[in-house]
Amino acid sequence: MIDGHGDDVFRYGGNVKVNFSTNIHQGVDHSGLMRHLASCPRLLSNYPEPEPVSVEKKLSETIGIPVDDIIVTNGATEAIYLIARKMQGSRSAVVVPTFREYQDACAMYAHTVRFIPECEVLNGAFVDLKPNLAWLCNPNNPTGRVFNREVLLNIIDTCSETLFVVDQAYADYSVGDVLEVSDVLSRKNVIMLQSLTKQFAVPGLRIGYAVAPSEIISGLRIMRMPWSVNSFAIEASHYLLEHRKDYSIDRYQLHEEALGMSKALRRLGIECQDTDCNFILCRLPEGNASQLKEWLMHRYGLLIRDASNFETLDHAYFRVAAQDHESNELLIKCIEEWMSL
Repeated sequence: MIDGHGDDVFRYGGNVKVNFSTNIHQGVDHSGLMRHLASCPRLLSNYPEPEPVSVEKKLSETIGIPVDDIIVTNGATEAIYLIARKMQGSRSAVVVPTFREYQDACAMYAHTVRFIPECEVLNGAFVDLKPNLAWLCNPNNPTGRVFNREVLLNIIDTCSETLFVVDQAYADYSVGDVLEVSDVLSRKNVIMLQSLTKQFAVPGLRIGYAVAPSEIISGLRIMRMPWSVNSFAIEASHYLLEHRKDYSIDRYQLHEEALGMSKALRRLGIECQDTDCNFILCRLPEGNASQLKEWLMHRYGLLIRDASNFETLDHAYFRVAAQDHESNELLIKCIEEWMSL
């Protein structure tokens, strides 16, 4: 889904004043990281490690698990495509609406895909379907919902022949109880995706990783392209993990802001789904989300996410992520103006 991701700032040059289209908080100070990278000119003139082994070792030390249980990739997206390739031709079940790359990766590698509505996950849909591979985003994008941890683990244990890919890229933004690394490594049928991109708000660097039992990880490593993670991403990973205490995300404050935005939008007649995160899936009572997006952008420099290209969603859906309180209030005011036109 090259055309249709959020955070399409590149389309608008320097005209974006506040970016609500990305789920990553925008108020992060990267001055220390920038100074560090600027002090490493060698990164430009030398190849990176063919495999980002040094980052995998750093992560294993940080998380406290064996290095053989981790693979670092060019964003979590590379891990998604590696998994789909490893399981080529599988019967896959994708929980929808969700991040479009799961179904796109499955299509690339000849999977037969069945879609399961998010609301049916906890009602035994996987037990009945018995897929080879199941894709869940937890917390889910674009809805922001977290699956009940104990119920989800029970489903995973019941469907022992299904390999579950649980994408927890937004776990650091969630107030819900997500899966733990120990939940993953104590089982043979779970891969957990994570993202330094999200944790440290560095989407331009593309740094992700997967955690799973070593026999699964070794199968993914065989297919990873050499130099898939560039020198700046590798160096930044070391810096960020060493300075992780400087990058705390106030998930509770952001969630409170999101709840406040939901309340204000509902007063305008806009449907807002409940969320466990900093972002909200919304539906206009009438009108087109893409038209709202372009109007907000060109009139006020406010960028939102047109969510109509998520599976099962229509032209009226959009997604916004909470930023600072003043910016959030401005967005509400501007949406109200558009609805009154």
